[in-house]
Amino acid sequence: MLVLLLLVGSVCAQSRYYDAYSGQPITDAQFRDHVRKNTTFWCLNEVAPCDPNEYRRLDGTCNNLRAPNRGAPHTPLVRLLAAEYDTNFEPRRSITGEDLPNPRSIRTNILAEGRVPDRYYTHLLTYFWVFISSDVLSLHDTVNYVLWKPYCCTERGRADRVCIPTSIPEDDPVHRFSNIRCMNLTRPESFQSIGCLRNDTVPERIVTATPLFDLSQVYGTSLNKSYEKARAFQGGLLKVEEEKGKIWPPSAKTPAVCVLNQLPQETRCHDTPEDAINSVLGLNVFSIWSWRMHNRLATILGRLNPCWGDEKLFYTAREIAIAMVTQMYYYELMPALFGRDNLIRTGVISQSPGFRDLYDENVIPQISLEFPYVLRWAHTIQEALLKLYDANGNEVKQAKVTDITLRTGYLVDNLEMITQGSFRQATSKPDYIVDPDMSEVGLGGLQAMSDILTNDIKKGRYFGFAPYIKYLQICSGRTYRTFEDLQNVIDPERIQLLREKYKNVEDIELMAGIWMEKHISGGRIPGTLACIMIEQMRRTIVSDRHWYERPNRPNAFTYEQLLEIRKMTMAQFMCAVGDTVTQIQPYPFFAAGPGNEMRNCVEHSTFNLWAWRDNSCNYNNYSPFTSYTL
Repeated sequence: MLVLLLLVGSVCAQSRYYDAYSGQPITDAQFRDHVRKNTTFWCLNEVAPCDPNEYRRLDGTCNNLRAPNRGAPHTPLVRLLAAEYDTNFEPRRSITGEDLPNPRSIRTNILAEGRVPDRYYTHLLTYFWVFISSDVLSLHDTVNYVLWKPYCCTERGRADRVCIPTSIPEDDPVHRFSNIRCMNLTRPESFQSIGCLRNDTVPERIVTATPLFDLSQVYGTSLNKSYEKARAFQGGLLKVEEEKGKIWPPSAKTPAVCVLNQLPQETRCHDTPEDAINSVLGLNVFSIWSWRMHNRLATILGRLNPCWGDEKLFYTAREIAIAMVTQMYYYELMPALFGRDNLIRTGVISQSPGFRDLYDENVIPQISLEFPYVLRWAHTIQEALLKLYDANGNEVKQAKVTDITLRTGYLVDNLEMITQGSFRQATSKPDYIVDPDMSEVGLGGLQAMSDILTNDIKKGRYFGFAPYIKYLQICSGRTYRTFEDLQNVIDPERIQLLREKYKNVEDIELMAGIWMEKHISGGRIPGTLACIMIEQMRRTIVSDRHWYERPNRPNAFTYEQLLEIRKMTMAQFMCAVGDTVTQIQPYPFFAAGPGNEMRNCVEHSTFNLWAWRDNSCNYNNYSPFTSYTL
C-alpha cells in the first residue's frame, strides 16, 4: 500500500494542469488565479504524464494522446446544431417575436396522463437505460433546485437570477383544483455560471462525469477519491459490507444524500466515489449489481491467476466489467429499442463476433449536448407504480418509484422483491401517455409538485436548442416549412395538438417534437431520438481509444476473450448478481412469454473467465475441476 501511494504521489508531482474548456495547458499565474477564485475543481483538469500502454484511467485523461485532458470530467460537450438564444442568452422567442408558450401548458396539451402497461418491455429496460445515461451525466443541476435553491417560487426566488420557476396556468387540468401555481427550477450549470468562462459568451453546459462509457458512476472520476472510497486494496476488490445477508457498497458514516430515508429503520446510504448512485431506483440497483459483479470477476481472476497482484486484478476486472456493460448496452438494450437491423445498417453494431477498429484520434471524446437531453424521452415509458414480486413470481406488494428516490435505506428489506419485479413487471407503453407520478410528483417528498416532462421542455430552452424541425432536417435531409410537411413523421391528429400551442412550425421545440413522432420502422422509438442517439453511439466508438472491440488498444482482449464478452447477456448478469434470481427469461428487457419463457439460470449461456488464464503463473495447485464461470 505504501509503495502504491508513493507511486501515485510521484506521478501527481509530474502532472500538468489543463484548462477544462479549451483543453490547453495553463501557466502558473493562471493556476494561482483559479485558486484565488476557488474554481480549480470545475475549471481545471490535472493530468499526469500519459503512458500509451496504460489501462483506461479512472479520471478519463489520456484517452486521446493528442489532447490529454479530453475524456476527463468538466470538459465541454459538442452541439449538433448551433445555439439559438434571445438577447442576454435568454430562451429564444417565437417567430412572431412573442414568448414561447408556457411549458406546462404544452406538456398537458400534447401528452395525456394515465397508466397503460406495455405488452413487450419490462422495468429492467428503464432501469438499465437510466444506469447507462448516468455514466455520462451528473445530477448537480437537479440537486441545485431540489436541495440548494428550493425557494424559486418564493419572493426570494424572484431576486435570484439562477431561478427559472415555471408558472402553472389557472386552467391547468390538474392544478385548477389546487393552490399550486408555480414549479421550482434553476438554470443549468455552465462553464459561465461556474466561473470558468466570461458571462458574455454562449452558455455551455458543464457535467462532472467522463464523456465515455466507462462505469464512472461505479468507479468514480478521480484517482484520489476513488482510491479512498472504493478500493479494498486487496485481491483487486472493491470495499463491501454485508447487511441482512446481502452484499452492498460501503455505507456512509454521515449520510447527506439519502434525505428521504425513513429513520430510524432506514439508515443505509452508499459511500462511493459518486454519491449520485443513491438517487433514482434504476441507477441505485444497477450500481449495487455492478459493484458485486466487479468483485465476482476479481475473485475468479485471482483464483485463476494466483501470481497477479491487486493492481492487475483490479484493472483487469474493471476492463471486463466495462466491456460487459457496454456489450449489453450496444448489442442487447439498443436492439430492443431500435431493431437489430437498423443498428447494423448504421454501423453502430457489428454482424461479426470478432474485432473491429474504427478509432480516429482526430475525433476527441465528447458527448453531444442533445444526447443526454433526448434520453429523457424514457420518462414517457416509466411505469411509476412499482410492483414487488417474490422468487416464485407472486406479486407481494406495491410502492411508488418516486417515493424511493434518495431513499437507499428502502432497498435493505426490499431489494430481492424489486429485483424479481424488474424483469416481470411491464413498463408503460411507448405511446403518447405519461404516468401521473412522472408528471405530477416526480421527486417524491422533495417538492410540492414536480412535472419532470415540463421541466424537460423548460431546460431545453435554457440549453439554447435549435427548433425541432432543424434537427429533423439534419436527420432526414428533408426541408420542413409548414405543419403539413410533418405528416411523414407525425400523425395528423398529433400535428393538430402541436398547432394548438405553436403558432409556427419553426417554434416547435426539440422534446415536444420527439414526443409526437411516429416510431421508426423496425423499432419502437421516435425517429429524431434514434438519429441523435445513433450519432452519439458512433462518435463514442470512433473517439474511445480503449473501446473494447479494438484489437490494437492497450491491454486489448484476445480473440478468445472478446468471444466471451460477446456471450454476456442481461439474463446471465442477473443470474450472477441479482438477488434471489434462479430463473429468468433469456431476453429480460422483454416480457416473458412464448419464445421468451422463464428458464433456470443453469440453462442460460455462461461467461467463462478461463480465457484470461495467465500461463506465466505457477499452476502447481491448479485443479481442472474448479469453476471459472460467473
